[in-house]
Amino acid sequence: MKIILKQRNISNLNVKKVVLIIATAGSFLTPFMISALNIALPSIQRDFSADAVLLSWIATSYSLATAIFLVPIGKIADIYGRSMVYKWGIILFTLVSFASGLVPTIELLIFMRVLQGIGGSMILTTGVALITSVFPPQERGKALGLNVSAVYIGLSLGPFIGGFLTQSLGWRSIFLAIVPLGLIIIFLISKFLKTEWADAKEEKLDIPGSLIYALTLIALVYGSSLLPRTSGILLMLCGIPGFFLFVKRQLTIPNPVFEIRLFKNNKVFAFSNLAAMINYSGTTAMTFLLSLYLQYIKDMTPQQAGSILIIQPIAMAILSPYAGRLSDKKEPAIISSIGMAGTALGFFILTFLRQDSSISLIVCALIVLGLGFALFSSPNTNAIMGTVERKYYGIASASVSTARLLGQMFSMAIATLVISLFVGKNQITPEYYPMFIQSIHVCFIISFILCTIGIFFSYSRGNVHEKNN
Repeated sequence: MKIILKQRNISNLNVKKVVLIIATAGSFLTPFMISALNIALPSIQRDFSADAVLLSWIATSYSLATAIFLVPIGKIADIYGRSMVYKWGIILFTLVSFASGLVPTIELLIFMRVLQGIGGSMILTTGVALITSVFPPQERGKALGLNVSAVYIGLSLGPFIGGFLTQSLGWRSIFLAIVPLGLIIIFLISKFLKTEWADAKEEKLDIPGSLIYALTLIALVYGSSLLPRTSGILLMLCGIPGFFLFVKRQLTIPNPVFEIRLFKNNKVFAFSNLAAMINYSGTTAMTFLLSLYLQYIKDMTPQQAGSILIIQPIAMAILSPYAGRLSDKKEPAIISSIGMAGTALGFFILTFLRQDSSISLIVCALIVLGLGFALFSSPNTNAIMGTVERKYYGIASASVSTARLLGQMFSMAIATLVISLFVGKNQITPEYYPMFIQSIHVCFIISFILCTIGIFFSYSRGNVHEKNN
């Protein structure tokens, strides 16, 4: 990839700083929306009189759409230009955010979240690859740590600002508040950065493989939301052969949409992605569940709940740059494994959550989770990006985002399934509080088990620095 900058606009900024600023700005945007919207879910439920399962699809539809389009968009970016894809991703995300603030029904809101997820996939699949392309290995961990820190700052400010906006102006204002920030990022890209990507310009997109991948994910995720009904079981069973068909196709065609061979021939790459997917499978639904717990069980306002949930991402944002810098010197496997263990400990604390539990228990768990996740995330990303050849940076970046989003989908699918088993399609009212408490208790036990398993894959991946040397 060749980065071309307009000299008159760049002043004293160098290429690395420009790319880092633009990529981290985009990395802030999407998690801010996710975390801000989580705090507004009870208000959305009241406005639309939605049941708990339909409400969970506001988050799940975004994650599903992002995961479906990450892989093909990553290939499109390799062929037509990474900066162009990144820019149009920001544009789409911004326009759909504006439209989402005006929707009249929850069904239309879920559809808008699908479109927003497509824009999010365009941002995610290019940001990390841009950073990895311009930063050398000895500086990459620090840069990725700053990028991850931007993610956590977005997660930190989301609940607080989202709670304030929801309480003061209504949940629709969260979507509208995104628009100015999106316009600023579009301006920065247009003025400071032009990118040409030539490595895959002669290749073609594997459309059949992309369709197989999309249909497989839809069958697995939508099927899991229908469990324990027979239709849900049948859909998930249909998704399993689709997965194997996709893998077989990618191994036999000359220009695969996703390079499966990286997983087959690179243990560090494979285990790092698997550890990321397991970690996000255990952690993503936590904010969704605690947001509902604090507002329904503890009768907090959205702003009060946001002030509690902000604790975890603040801890992440503070520690992530240091963890990333440390992974430039020490083996990411060791640092990430310590982080995974910390995450497991945080969920172990949350397994003791009951209807009459004190807020101090939640605060303690959030601090431990924040520190653990910060120690895991940026070193793990550094391991993934640092173990592939330069020509595979785009594919590796897509794999990082895909592993994360598959984990996020799986986490929300678990939460949706457990809530449907205990609460059903009923709204969360006082008569269903005991069942809701049981459902989140089961979810946190599952999260603890997943993160405990993830320690093994994180530690067993092998060494990155020795391989590079």
